[in-house]
Amino acid sequence: MDGKSKLAIVTNVALALIILTVGAVCFIPLGISTAGGKSDGVYYNGNTDSDMISLMFNVYQGSEYVLDIMDSLDEYGVKATFFVGGSWADDNTEVLREIASRGHELGNHGYFHKDHDKLNAAENRQEIYLCGELVRALTDAQIKLFAPPSGAYSPTTVEVAKELGYKVIMWSKDTIDWRDHDEQLVFSRATQKASGGDLVLMHPTKHTAAALPAVLEYYKEHSLHAVTVSENISGLEKV
Repeated sequence: MDGKSKLAIVTNVALALIILTVGAVCFIPLGISTAGGKSDGVYYNGNTDSDMISLMFNVYQGSEYVLDIMDSLDEYGVKATFFVGGSWADDNTEVLREIASRGHELGNHGYFHKDHDKLNAAENRQEIYLCGELVRALTDAQIKLFAPPSGAYSPTTVEVAKELGYKVIMWSKDTIDWRDHDEQLVFSRATQKASGGDLVLMHPTKHTAAALPAVLEYYKEHSLHAVTVSENISGLEKV
């Protein structure tokens, strides 16, 4: 049996065990708050009194560009946060482990990229829990951040994430690189009025990979230090 076949078996066994566990826990009743207004535990930016800025990559596709992105990050000696989808992680185990081995932060982006504001408590729990446990099983990473797909969340989502030990992460700058396939637009949206505490949303696309060195050079020239999201939000009070 070759190495890839062994890896596939291990991955499938791990996933099966996780699914069985989810079946046992995802319907545990939760004390859900449906109060209006801003929900506790949601971060739209990090420490605005600092020189820290964070690049966060939401990954459900674009595996072929992840390595190029990490090469640019390595060249500038900085770390980023990769919020990975569970279904992507299951299909791209080697890339997932490469992200972890290079010292970047892994975050949870749900298992099937669903709109979490449309999910009930049990469905929210299953999406978040299943993704998190799979990533932990494959990398040993203890992930504590959850970025809702499409930025869609409800008070129920926030409460479930909190129950599972996650902080909910949004963004202060969106490059919209999934829609606008333009290297210069990615650069301008990632750098315009950039300041300490910014959380900059990106995806692994060809034009984002091409724009990234210029983005990192801009941050360097303006004394902004690219760090993981966890470092950027460290010590902040919840919104």
